[in-house]
Amino acid sequence: MTERVFARHDRALEAVRALAFDVQGTCVDFYQPILRLGHALNQAKGLDIDWAALSSEWRDLYRQALDHVIARRRPWLRVDRIYREALDTLLERQGLSAVFTPAERDELNQIWTRLDPWPDSVEGLTRLRRRFVTATLSNAGMAAVVAVVKHAGLPFDAVLTAELAHSYKPAPAVYQLAVDYLGYQPGEILMVACHKYDLKAARAFGMRTAFVARELEFGPGGTVDTASETWFDIYTDSFVALASALGA
Repeated sequence: MTERVFARHDRALEAVRALAFDVQGTCVDFYQPILRLGHALNQAKGLDIDWAALSSEWRDLYRQALDHVIARRRPWLRVDRIYREALDTLLERQGLSAVFTPAERDELNQIWTRLDPWPDSVEGLTRLRRRFVTATLSNAGMAAVVAVVKHAGLPFDAVLTAELAHSYKPAPAVYQLAVDYLGYQPGEILMVACHKYDLKAARAFGMRTAFVARELEFGPGGTVDTASETWFDIYTDSFVALASALGA
């Protein structure tokens, strides 16, 4: 690991007392687990599904649904139900509706609770937790994030998710959860994510920002925007490097 890191050295970062983490993509890899499960399903059913392409479209449908909830074009719905609804839509589009039973679809949907930690996640979080309060701040549901944290062995002090606000990032109400439940002001909380939209919203809310580049978020052939931005407080490519930058 190269451990690239850029961090501002100013009083703003010195004020940080807590770190809030995006989960899917930032703390854990969702791409490889879906591909492994997809490969097993292809083998078992004699299929030739491109699971890399299917997973990308699945996440696109999920994001569209979140945006509709934020815009109040549809009622709030928990993420596991959104993923399941998106899966049904996707299978219909691909002409695969008859291939997977409802029970098989439910099992496939459970993959979002069994994601793998990135190689640096546990070590980096362990170090960071010694110095700071650490919490998830995910769009996934509470039960799903608890399952992910346990499966991946992620050492967090608290689990917070958008479900508590009945909204989704980048809505300000989700970032307010970190203030309300951790007991710190926005400027004392560092939002950690590999997604720029998340950090832009956190910054607008008053939080400090740390971008962690996850170049393999969408697999070896995927396209990910990992370029640094002048408005990041910290730019790095691992939680271990983040811990070093923060003196943890």
